[in-house]
Amino acid sequence: MEKVKISAVILAKNESGRIKDCLLSVNDWADEIIVVDDESSDNTVEIATSLGATVFIKKMDVEGRHRNWAYLKARNEWVLSLDADERPTQELKEEINALLADSPQENAFTIPRRNFIGDYWIRWGGLYPSAQIKLFRKDKFKWEEVEVHPRANLTGECGHLSKDLIHYTYRDWADFLRKLNNQTTFEAQKWYKLSLENSKKARYKMNTFHAVWRVLDRFIRTFIAKKGYRDGFIGFMIAYFASLYQITSYAKYRELEKKNKPKTN
Repeated sequence: MEKVKISAVILAKNESGRIKDCLLSVNDWADEIIVVDDESSDNTVEIATSLGATVFIKKMDVEGRHRNWAYLKARNEWVLSLDADERPTQELKEEINALLADSPQENAFTIPRRNFIGDYWIRWGGLYPSAQIKLFRKDKFKWEEVEVHPRANLTGECGHLSKDLIHYTYRDWADFLRKLNNQTTFEAQKWYKLSLENSKKARYKMNTFHAVWRVLDRFIRTFIAKKGYRDGFIGFMIAYFASLYQITSYAKYRELEKKNKPKTN
């Protein structure tokens, strides 16, 4: 089978248990496979190399900057951006094949994702289809260079694909909490930088009232408005952790302020 002229760019860190399946999902299809490894301490790099991927090792400092650096390594015009816990379905690959054969006018496409915790597909609470820009012309798309939740910067139009990308988001609840802890640390750092750049805006957005309001708003939107209750107890826990994200980020932000406050004699 002739491979499609696309570069699958995969970010990984300590993913020895999942990188193989990710690579096998694209290695008979993508013309180029690149793995950018965040200084893994396991054998992620060895597995990726043995399966024919081109591997670059680079420590992630700022998520958006790291992703943009990775995309520049691609030799093809079109990039499919993946993390090691993602796999394109066969239906998605066929949809992309047909799309690229038709010379699309759009410069990027969102792809719906099936998010999982363990082996459970989370269908509600805003986690499906949960589409993201994953396919793009590398010279027309960049992420905002911030630590967490970067915004997309696209030149031209964005289209939307209909077939799914499988996303094994969380191994279990412990993994969920580990990721929440890391992401809230980055979120707090982003807020603190904003406070140094624009203290007025920071005071308006980052205060106790807004933090408490975000807790209630995120839970209600996730569990009720987006029907997270239809996922039962799992839906409740996801809504709870979504609300916990807000107040934890704020607590860490306050802690950063206190640690960096000039000392007075």
